[in-house]
Amino acid sequence: MASEPSPEQTLAALGFTELETRIYVALLRRSPQTGYGLSKTLGKAPANIYQALAALSLKGAVLLEEAGGSRSASAVAPDELLARLGRRFEASRDAAADALAGVHVPTSQNRLFQIQDLDQFYARAEALIGQASETLLFDLFPGPLHRLRASLERAHRRGVRIAGLVYEPTDAAFLTSLAARAAFALERWPGQQATIVADASEYVLGLVAHDGTQLLHGLWSDSPYLSCMQHSGLSAEIELGALAARGTGDGYAGPGLLATMPPGLRRLTGIATEGDNP
Repeated sequence: MASEPSPEQTLAALGFTELETRIYVALLRRSPQTGYGLSKTLGKAPANIYQALAALSLKGAVLLEEAGGSRSASAVAPDELLARLGRRFEASRDAAADALAGVHVPTSQNRLFQIQDLDQFYARAEALIGQASETLLFDLFPGPLHRLRASLERAHRRGVRIAGLVYEPTDAAFLTSLAARAAFALERWPGQQATIVADASEYVLGLVAHDGTQLLHGLWSDSPYLSCMQHSGLSAEIELGALAARGTGDGYAGPGLLATMPPGLRRLTGIATEGDNP
């Protein structure tokens, strides 16, 4: 299990230099301190300390005070600092959105991209859900469903037709179908499946690690052809699940992936039988 990041590491992720993080944390522990005192504590040249203090002052992280011919610094409370950084980020983000929108030229469709970052995968999935105008189909294990449910419910409220495969009962307002052999899938599938198909125009497909911390496989495409094929296959699985739940179909299990357990699935889930190709 990953260890908790240190205070210095969290500040570095917000754009603070190594020396700035060390100074701010030192001042959180004891304020005020002089630049000379900080240079002794941290083992850095006074000139470097004063330069870093000036940068921290501009970032709103410290307050500088001159008295008796010496300059001392005090740390701004973390809540106040983080609120200021948040407002600054939002203002910069909005300015960037306005500036970039004027130069962005949409590229042609029929693209297929790999996604390797988990946050990027979920951001793309939420974008597809938010952009859908008519239909959304999904295949979501419990973890990804929990992560995306609020976005799906917003789409449902604005009138998008939604249907999806789930792997445990849910009280969602939109249409869901319990996957055939759901318990088997949860136990043997090599991760948490997450597929979203929007308007048969775009789709994201991903395999999230069982512990939800990383993306094992991820794809996004805006190819109408590939998206239509994903829509077609997923709609069939959803309908087969619904038929099985209603007890209709004269006992016919249908050609669904989990219902028929073809050789490729047996290899994927580690239950290959005699006669299967390795």
